[in-house]
Formats: sequence, C-alpha cells, structure tokens
Amino acid sequence: MGSGEYELLWGDQARPGRGRPAGLSRERIVAEAVAIADTEGLQHVSMKHLAERLGSGVMSLYRHVPGKDELKLLMYDSLMAGPPPLPEADHWRDLLRAWGLGVRDLFTSHPWALTVATDQRAMGPCEATWVDDVLGRLEQLDMPAPLALAAVLTVDCFVLGAVRPELGMADAPAGKAEFFRFLADPAMRERFPHLARLTEPAADPPLDHYFEFGLDRVLDGLERHLETRR
Repeated sequence: MGSGEYELLWGDQARPGRGRPAGLSRERIVAEAVAIADTEGLQHVSMKHLAERLGSGVMSLYRHVPGKDELKLLMYDSLMAGPPPLPEADHWRDLLRAWGLGVRDLFTSHPWALTVATDQRAMGPCEATWVDDVLGRLEQLDMPAPLALAAVLTVDCFVLGAVRPELGMADAPAGKAEFFRFLADPAMRERFPHLARLTEPAADPPLDHYFEFGLDRVLDGLERHLETRR
C-alpha cells in the first residue's frame, strides 16, 4: 500500500479541500459506491457511473477520492463502521463463534467485499476498531493477548476460505442445486458415488451447515490448545 492510500484511510478527513462542491462528500461517494457494488457488482463501480448517480461531474469526485483502487479500500472499511458482531459472552468460544458468523454475514451481505479483503492492503480505522474490540473482549475472558490475536486471525482465515464457495453457490440461479446440477444425471451419480451420497438431505453434517461445522471444529482446536497449555 502506498503512502497516498494510507493517508486516505488514516488522514484527517475533516480538512477542507479547495474547490469541493457543496453537498458532495467522501462519505456520500463511498455510500453510493457500496450501493452500486451491492446491486450491480464491484465491476460496475466507476467514477463515471458514480458521477451519474450522484448528479455530479466526474472531476468533482477526484477531489475527494484519487481513484477506484483507493475507493475500494474506503468502501470495504465503511462496512465496519458500526459496532462489531459481538454478543455479551462469558466464554471466549461463544465470542469467537459470534465473530466468525458476523464476518461471514458481512461477506454474504456484500459479496464483492471478499475480493477487497483478500487483496494486499492495510487495515482501515473501522476494521481496526472491530479487531481491537474483539481482542479486548477476549483478554477480559482471560485469553492472553498474543493467543487472542492468533485466534482471531485463525477464525478470519477460515471464514475467508469457507465463505468463497458459499458465495459462488449464492450467485448461481438455484444455489446448491445448481452447483451440483450434474448429480441430477443418474450416470453422474454412479460416477461420483461419494459426492452423490454426501449431498443428499440425510447427509451428516448437512452440506447446508458446513460453515458452522467447520467453524466449530476450528474452535475445538483452539480449545484443545488452551487445555494443553494449562
């Protein structure tokens, strides 16, 4: 990440800019860009399209945001402007499970964000607030700070990988049915008997719940690690 992108995320946003038209702000631009990405896809977020939606000139946007690459960072960070998805919990496992499901919800609500999240980048202020909050809560539940960070990163890595096929199935016309459409052919079911059996409704665990199954197994591993440390 260049110094310009870092300054954009962490600089003083309150500093007035010369020649910035009234009614146009970085926050408004970012919010409109998120709306476009949510409904049309990230590929349709362009300065020209944004200007049309905002009723502004294209050059006016550049007074607030240098370009689309920088805009994507602001868009992603803005998704975490609210409080993190953390309930009141008396055990670190409940907290981390809620964290994992909350991060998953972020990506299922904004599928375009996964591409940005997995790019080489720096953490923005909203994302840093989320991470700092969960680390503080874990420390309150007697998890040592280094292990708390490792645990959060481990859960995050699981979510980033596990949510990808889920988003792919969500984009398909009929979800999982489309993803495994080839198994409707009896010949294919015979050719791939293990897949055929595991995608039946009676499969245990059900494929529809593989995310929760995997997350729970990650937490099992962390719990086992803590037990051995004691």
